Amino acid sequence: MRFVDEVEITLASGHGGSGLLSFRRAKYVPRGGPDGGDGGRGGALVLEATRERNTLVDLRWHRTYRAEDGKPGGDNNMTGHDGRDLVIHVPVGTEVWGQESGELLADLATEGARFVLPGGRGGHGNLWFKSSTNRTPTQFQEGEEGVEIAVRLELKLLADVGLLGVPNAGKSTLISRISRATPKVSDYPFTTLVPNLGVVSVDDGRSFVVADIPGLVEGAAEGRGLGHRFLKHVERCHLLVHLVPCDATYGAPEVTWRLLRDELAAYDPELARRPEIVVLSKVDLLPPEERAAVAARLEATTGQPVLQISAATNEGLRPLIMKCWSMLGRPDGDDDDDS
Repeated sequence: MRFVDEVEITLASGHGGSGLLSFRRAKYVPRGGPDGGDGGRGGALVLEATRERNTLVDLRWHRTYRAEDGKPGGDNNMTGHDGRDLVIHVPVGTEVWGQESGELLADLATEGARFVLPGGRGGHGNLWFKSSTNRTPTQFQEGEEGVEIAVRLELKLLADVGLLGVPNAGKSTLISRISRATPKVSDYPFTTLVPNLGVVSVDDGRSFVVADIPGLVEGAAEGRGLGHRFLKHVERCHLLVHLVPCDATYGAPEVTWRLLRDELAAYDPELARRPEIVVLSKVDLLPPEERAAVAARLEATTGQPVLQISAATNEGLRPLIMKCWSMLGRPDGDDDDDS
């Protein structure tokens, strides 16, 4: 399924049904009086968040979504049927923005969260206007109009941990090793064209969600490369893992780490203050002595411990999982397995 994280659509709730102007006519009731019923309420337009969807692609094919109008009132004081609600399911993490106002109207960040446009109220029939001084009322009400609004839906993935790195840093291989996610993996840059989500199992009953964000390059926050389109998905991550390859494709590891930090700060300074883990990846490519020296330089630059992993050989993956679990504030688990 194609990943789509932004769509612009028009939402409209149903109009209320019109009240009826009617007088009872029966052979043996010469003065039957007014009997016009009220119109039915228009259907509501509802956006509802569900974990059963992870893309907005289905909403790209229709530009306008409208709930059913209420039915007009009938004679004999019959109220018209209410219009059917239209419920549109969107992924958890969808934000609703008004196109004209530019305001955030709703953040559907939890399962079952809803954004509702209520339907128009049905109009009163002439029976409603009957009184002791107005026995033959000719007044009635049209139904109330529904609400129509142009919105932009923007999906921001919900994940506990975000994997960040330059292209070909090994993020896709890593997420495929620590979860059941099956991203495209290859040895050329920009293999990952869309974010990938995976559930990482710590042990029975304990897990967290990790997101693989497409590779960042210098200038990503200003629109260069592919990563700039997906930096917004990092905003909801509680913890960031900076995956720094030990090769020099994008410069020395300490230079690559600074590039990642600079792009985060340029996009949103708050992201640069988010808790992070620095990981030296692809360490199987270096002999032990050189690898230790590279890790030491990176630790001196970052001012924090650096984990060393090889997704190709599974080295260091368990300690990384447990470090993530610990920094997410979850209870300590068994971390004896260093494989």
